[in-house]
This record gives sequence, structure tokens and C-alpha cells, in this order.
Amino acid sequence: MPLQIGITGGIGSGKSVVCRIFEALGVAVYDADSRAKWLINNDPTLKNNLIRLLGTAAYLPDGTYNRAWVAAQVFDNEALLQQLNALVHPRVFEDTAAWLKLHLRAKYVLRESALATKATGLDKLVVVHAPLAMRLARTKHRDPQRTEAEIQHIMARQMPDEERLKMADFIIQNDESQLLIRQVMQLHEVFGK
Repeated sequence: MPLQIGITGGIGSGKSVVCRIFEALGVAVYDADSRAKWLINNDPTLKNNLIRLLGTAAYLPDGTYNRAWVAAQVFDNEALLQQLNALVHPRVFEDTAAWLKLHLRAKYVLRESALATKATGLDKLVVVHAPLAMRLARTKHRDPQRTEAEIQHIMARQMPDEERLKMADFIIQNDESQLLIRQVMQLHEVFGK
């Protein structure tokens, strides 16, 4: 069984960039957010459950997930958001387990998720950290369709940086004070032993 390394950090921290560097080194990376989006659009059981919860407006006429509409529904409805997550998260965990079986011979694999904790079956946790103002600016640039208020709302719902940093076995500083590649290479050497 490979060592399972979690990569986490708040929105705009640079988790995806760090994971792309690991991928360039030949490390298998499970991107929970991307896989959740794929499952929401392609898993018939999950789609039916989401329609039961949210109604037919949850999907556009072409069958794709109506992400903007759903986001508007759960924006200020914590109970509905929890129900939505209760449908999606277990399916992502099942998908993760199936993916892991494909990589049993690897020394280590990475699981990228904003929700990663050691409680989700991880051996080590890497936190990608950047200051809030930098994260906000990056997210505004990356997601121009989102308002600053929407981004701040997402940030407010995520685990506070202080808590995330306390859980970390390793921290990658992505504040432009250190080279990311050097930090990733150092961890690659540690995990690959």
C-alpha cells in the first residue's frame, strides 16, 4: 500500500500548482474537486439523488450540472449545503478508494482536497499556505465570474488557516518568498524513500 499524502490549503493557496509539480515528477494525484465535478455530471445514481434533493433545475437541459444555480441555492442555506455534501462526499470517498487500487505499487500518492485531514485515511498532511490577501487576489484572477463577496464567503466557510496549519506534517509556503519547485523536490525525496 502506498503512503497516502494529503495536499490541502484554502482556496487560492496554490494546491493545484503544487500538485502539477508532483505530477511532473511522476506522482499520481487524486484531485477530489475535479473528480467530484466529474461524478456530479456522470454518475447516474448521484445525479438522481441531487435532482431529488434540489429539483430538476440542478441540471441544465443538456444534462450538465447547473453549478451557478446550485451555488446560489446553497449560498446562505447551510442545511441544504450539508445535505448536498452528504450526497457528494461519500461518492467521492468510494471513487478515491477505487483510484487508490490502481496505484498500489507506488511509493506514495497524493490526494488533493480542501477538506483533507488525517481523519480521511491519510498518512501525512501537506498544507499549502499563502496569506489571505494573496489567496483572494489569485482566486479573483482565476475565477473572474465570482464576486469578491462570493470568494470571501467561500473562505469564511473553509477551515481557518490556523487550524489547518496545526494539522500539518509539512507546510509549503506559497507566498512568493520561496521557490515552490525546491519545496516540492524536498518533500518528494522524503516521501519517495
